[in-house]
Amino acid sequence: MPIDGPRIEAAVTELLSAIGEDPARPGLAGTPRHVADAFAEFFSGVGGDPAAPLGDTVALDAQQTGELVMLRDIAFRSICEHHLLPFSGVAHLAYLPVDRAVGLGRLVQSLEVLAARPQLQERLGDELAETIDAALAPRGVLVVLDARHECVAARGPRQSGATTVTVAARGELAEPATQAGVLALIGGGTA
Repeated sequence: MPIDGPRIEAAVTELLSAIGEDPARPGLAGTPRHVADAFAEFFSGVGGDPAAPLGDTVALDAQQTGELVMLRDIAFRSICEHHLLPFSGVAHLAYLPVDRAVGLGRLVQSLEVLAARPQLQERLGDELAETIDAALAPRGVLVVLDARHECVAARGPRQSGATTVTVAARGELAEPATQAGVLALIGGGTA
């Protein structure tokens, strides 16, 4: 679904008026267009299919299966649906393939589709784990997100250094002992 730029511009003009500003003053005259352009980027994942990038898999033979595949420190950003303020951080993804794998960049693309919509961090991790699980049918999936939220840093509690960590797991990687080993690899920074 394409973004309705003119409608966003009209809404931003109204918002500026509602806070007591003059939307026609020189510093704000271009703001509605700039916000519409930013929203087109921020929300480009609305209506997108996060499984689409995962459709191009590579078959594994019996000697290649069973090993953990992990991608750490993937930078991401999203917009919190409660205040329309950004949150950003890093994602760590792991899965245990059965008979097929996917290019690592494809995992990043799937994350980007899901993050580019009004989102909650908890739901983002859960949706990504579910997408990987459904598309690849691995023995297990683990998604760890660690992010700073502007709604916590810039307003309310004003805790600029606080981060939120969420974990979503499926299959064997939901088992405490196995999950602990993968979390140690994520935290240790070395494989």
